[in-house]
Amino acid sequence: MCRPGSKGAILWGTTSPRGNLQEREREKTQDYVSASKLGIVQLPEDDSYCVEKLLQVARESTPEELPNLIGQLESIKAIAWARLITPTPAAQQHDELLDVATAAERLGISRDYLYRHSKEYAFTRHQGRKVLFSAQGIDRYIRQHKS
Repeated sequence: MCRPGSKGAILWGTTSPRGNLQEREREKTQDYVSASKLGIVQLPEDDSYCVEKLLQVARESTPEELPNLIGQLESIKAIAWARLITPTPAAQQHDELLDVATAAERLGISRDYLYRHSKEYAFTRHQGRKVLFSAQGIDRYIRQHKS
């Protein structure tokens, strides 16, 4: 990540599987040069420095360096999107099982109706003869059926 005054490091260390040895060494050098310009080492508290540094590198890079820079930026973008859309395990909360009275109150229906139609709801749970209802399931149901 970015840090003011850092020496930089090779971003991905990738080289083309094709091409001769000189070409691969040149690509490694370009990776190192781009990473050095970016100062990519560790993200500070204020990441506006990183954005400013990226803008500076984009403005000052030679046309030959730009494809490599764009590729690295696209990789960063893909990683960020993947992290954004991937659910985190910490976000899952412990599910509480509710009795008929509490579940009916949350749903705004009578206890009798809920008990008679419990098989129609996906959030119904059974413990022996006892009928319970998932709190998370009820919340999800309410969100989906909000008008």
